[in-house]
Amino acid sequence: MLPIERQSQIRKLIQIKKTLKISELSEQFNVSEMTIYRDIKPLVEEGFIAKTFGGISLVEKEKHVLRNQSQCVYCHKPSHSKMAYRLILADDKIETACCAHCGLLRHRQLGEEVLQAICHDFFMSTTISAPLTWFVMDTTLNVGCCQPQVLTFENREHAEKFVKGFGGEIYGLQEAMEVIRQKMQGPSGSCTKHHDSRQ
Repeated sequence: MLPIERQSQIRKLIQIKKTLKISELSEQFNVSEMTIYRDIKPLVEEGFIAKTFGGISLVEKEKHVLRNQSQCVYCHKPSHSKMAYRLILADDKIETACCAHCGLLRHRQLGEEVLQAICHDFFMSTTISAPLTWFVMDTTLNVGCCQPQVLTFENREHAEKFVKGFGGEIYGLQEAMEVIRQKMQGPSGSCTKHHDSRQ
């Protein structure tokens, strides 16, 4: 079966099932998971589906929202896909924050409304599930997004090596949400201006 044929089949399946696991698709089409990831890449890029942890979900109903998500849902600055933090909510709704800083603040606001959250590994540029992410704050490296900035890593060892070179502190998801909230409190707290390098 050609990749274009598999893509067509995946389109039909995802419209029926709404969510699919990569492992299921791999078995069904008798190809490797890597092949499935290649097959779904164009569907992700066009906003038809979103990658989730170990699978994909349909976002067809929210295509128009995705197109407008060049702006951060929290600070309204332009979003860059390499830094973006995506919040998947009920009814296939997706909110995109420009970076993990805004993503964590919005994630905390929404609480249990968030079904899944995904962000990008700072080193590898791969998509990772937020609960499995290590968040680095207070580093000396400035990547030019919201302050205090938050960088995301899938691998704790990578985060530790980064901190050795550029300083900072490493947090898990829940702790990171609380720390960023505390950092943003105070009269000058804002996504674009406030920077507090204290713990």
